[in-house]
Amino acid sequence: MSALRVRHLLLPYSRRVLSTASRESALEIRDVLQTRVKDAMRAKNITASMTLRSILAEINAADKAANSKISSSSIINIIRKASARRHDAAAQYTQAKRPDIAEKELAEASLLEEFLPPLLSSAEIDQEIEDVLTSLSLAPNDDPRKATGRIFKEFYTKVDRSLVDAELVKNRVNLALNAEKK
Repeated sequence: MSALRVRHLLLPYSRRVLSTASRESALEIRDVLQTRVKDAMRAKNITASMTLRSILAEINAADKAANSKISSSSIINIIRKASARRHDAAAQYTQAKRPDIAEKELAEASLLEEFLPPLLSSAEIDQEIEDVLTSLSLAPNDDPRKATGRIFKEFYTKVDRSLVDAELVKNRVNLALNAEKK
């Protein structure tokens, strides 16, 4: 559903104009989730409806904690964490020789992954890190922790956190700094 269509659907119910693109995309993700919940409930798909309703509950809790609607990036992070939790649970159920429950958890994780954009590849991350390193003037005698902090700050101003694996970024930054020292 396009952001324009979302706005068109919301105008009869509220007269306020949505100002930022992130709010529109957040509303779009919310609308898609709510529509999928309704479809799952109509189809009597209990697993899908319960999974998606739990995600919407987490999103609403985050909205209340922030005292406003959270961004689409935050929603994607919530969905990504929920998917990871289900993968971890599936691994634990597999170790406990409960493949039936593990299969259910994996089905829920795959349902959630339909809503996630793909993560940036390590080559794309390396390119962004190289761009950051060329834009920053780092001296060889700079404190490595401060340099790493400056790199992360600059990197995350260019790249949305929900599109990268933070651990991979950390490893790639450390590799780039070690390569630069040599």
